[in-house]
Amino acid sequence: MIFRRVVALLLAVAFIPAGFAADADTRPAAPSHPPGTAIASAHELATQAGLDIVRQGGNAFDAAIAVSAALSVVEPISSGLGGGGFFLLHDGRTGKDVFIDARETAPAAATPDKYLLPNGEFDRDRAENGPWAAGIPGLPAAFVHLAENYGRLPLKTSLAPAIRIAREGFPVYARLARGYAARREVMERYPGTRAVFLANGKPLQEGDLLKQPDLARTLERLAAQGFDGFYRGETAKKLLAGVKAEGGQWTVQELAAYTVREREPLKFHYNDWQVTTAPPPSSGGVALTQMLQILDAYDLSALDETHRAHLIVEAMRRAFRDRTFYLGDPDFVDIPMKTLTSPYYAAGLRATINPEKATPSDLLSGQQTPLEDEETTHFSIIDAEGNRVAATQTVNLLFGSGLIPPGTGVLLNNEMDDFALKPGTPNAFGVMGFDANAPKPGKRMLSSMTPSFMESPERVAVLGTPGGSRIITMVLLGMLGYDAGLGAQEVAALPRFHHQWMPDVIQAESGMFSDDVARQLQAMGHTLSLPGDGVSGRASSHQWGNLQTVEWDKAANTLSGGSDPRNPVGSAKVEPAAESPR
Repeated sequence: MIFRRVVALLLAVAFIPAGFAADADTRPAAPSHPPGTAIASAHELATQAGLDIVRQGGNAFDAAIAVSAALSVVEPISSGLGGGGFFLLHDGRTGKDVFIDARETAPAAATPDKYLLPNGEFDRDRAENGPWAAGIPGLPAAFVHLAENYGRLPLKTSLAPAIRIAREGFPVYARLARGYAARREVMERYPGTRAVFLANGKPLQEGDLLKQPDLARTLERLAAQGFDGFYRGETAKKLLAGVKAEGGQWTVQELAAYTVREREPLKFHYNDWQVTTAPPPSSGGVALTQMLQILDAYDLSALDETHRAHLIVEAMRRAFRDRTFYLGDPDFVDIPMKTLTSPYYAAGLRATINPEKATPSDLLSGQQTPLEDEETTHFSIIDAEGNRVAATQTVNLLFGSGLIPPGTGVLLNNEMDDFALKPGTPNAFGVMGFDANAPKPGKRMLSSMTPSFMESPERVAVLGTPGGSRIITMVLLGMLGYDAGLGAQEVAALPRFHHQWMPDVIQAESGMFSDDVARQLQAMGHTLSLPGDGVSGRASSHQWGNLQTVEWDKAANTLSGGSDPRNPVGSAKVEPAAESPR
């Protein structure tokens, strides 16, 4: 009921037109810098690692390395050195925004035929588990890039907290233990993985201390040698040997050739906010742009909750349809970005919406859209100099591919399943991929990760979440929450609903819709999948996501953080500036 009241507030207020605002010449000048640092992440040890680095003179970008690396140690279920991620950065001094693309890349040997059984059927096990499931990792290269181009401290300083946690250990928490139980059969295929996660032949239990000395040594080589400490030399040899021993085919050349990409973020306006978000190979920013530009023209404040939800769903439906056909790695696919992000195109999509009736998805021509896994992580940072970081990182499925090459401590991703390995064949989540997202050597698989900034004359917010394809719609609802005037923790706690074109179903968390609203949406032609009802063979889970957000209220010059209450080990902390920013 609390969730329902909060979302009712969101839906009732989010679309109220801006009231009277003071003229620019009478409005008090906003402070030039936040009063300290705010960090929100999915684990308290990671949040604390970032604050420790700031206390040592680091900026938000140094803190991002520390938080990301610490999450790589304490959240192997969600991310790690063997995976990749996206980092959206804002430089407080210059005002520049940049998007750091550290997504994994396809090995040259990973051609579609390698994922077929002798009878021509799709080899699901190979796509999800072991060496053929893994793309070339990007996260270690991102650390080096951030330290060399944006941070103030040496990499060895920023990585020190993660090295200490890996060496000394941390208590296993419930989600980690449950995730291992779900993936135990795969994890225990590989000797390198057994060496990390088994104690006396038995899986670690909640409360046990998980120490990872091999991972600590891998991080130390990265800290001392930079890029060569992971992609060449001793670590690279161990990674290549471990992949080869399990039948995989990585090469020395492609590991050493991995490159971080800097890309121009997407920017658009919604009400009084400038939104800065992720470009391709993320699909999230394009979809977010379309959804908010479709909704921007409606006076939703004049509508009841059912009609507001209906219009939001219809915006989601149309954005996800375009996601399917047009988006992929921009280094390989010609994406019509000007059209997809144009307000005129959004107006055309809006014209196809019936305000009283659901649009069946099969009337929007096409086929089903690819999903991503839900086991990802996000963190948000604002520092006293006005620098910001929104970062989302992942290994894809629970514990990625399950494979740790012996002696590395590095759990490899299974992002290859995010490619369309066999067109028209469902991936791990029962959905399909298409030509724009087909694998090619060095290509990056499509992602839904959507790290984002929002800025108005009065407020700045940094937000993002894990959640597979639901990432995009959770970020959308979070932005509507901020637009409604909610605070950071209220935004992190908002209940959630989702539609992705195919399957043609509204998924929702518990407490999202009252019985009356659910019945009214069904009467409009919507199909709902509510927790436990089994609609379409896949009921919505009770809860989803793990949104992490921080906010600077420029009018009051205060900082706040919000960590998703769905995750009991998450942490949002604010620390006042020790001195005036340099």
